[in-house]
Amino acid sequence: MRVTRRERAPIEVARGERVLAWAQSAEGPVGGTRDALYVPGARIPWEQVEAADWDSDFSVLRVSEVGTWGVVRPMHKFSFEEPGLLLELVRERVTASVVLQRHIAVEGRRGLRVIARRAPRGDRPLSWMYEYDEGIDPADPLVQQAAGEALAAARDEVGEV
Repeated sequence: MRVTRRERAPIEVARGERVLAWAQSAEGPVGGTRDALYVPGARIPWEQVEAADWDSDFSVLRVSEVGTWGVVRPMHKFSFEEPGLLLELVRERVTASVVLQRHIAVEGRRGLRVIARRAPRGDRPLSWMYEYDEGIDPADPLVQQAAGEALAAARDEVGEV
């Protein structure tokens, strides 16, 4: 039986972090630690990853960051020959960062989601955000009122003042 060393990740990470999984993409190495996703040229804390979608037909990982309504969200796209354990790590870490997610109907079934996200170490306060369904205007006073009430109820639910 031949024992081989695991190849060291060619990714520089923040002090105190350790690469848990990584893979070589056509765009450069992509890896994850307990605290963040490292992509070529950026460190994205897990609680700032809005979505990560894997297209198995084309072996492409698309990562979108949390953004501000009305502003184009940062998007990243990576092509892999072999993603290894990276996809499992991404799914697990993004899912683990979501503390609460509630949909509030405003117009029929359409409305908004109140989402609370937490950094893995839990040493920072929760990050609160809204996601609006297609056709919902965040500038509408009724939507703003519903959002404020939903946020207050959600904060109460998780015990945050």
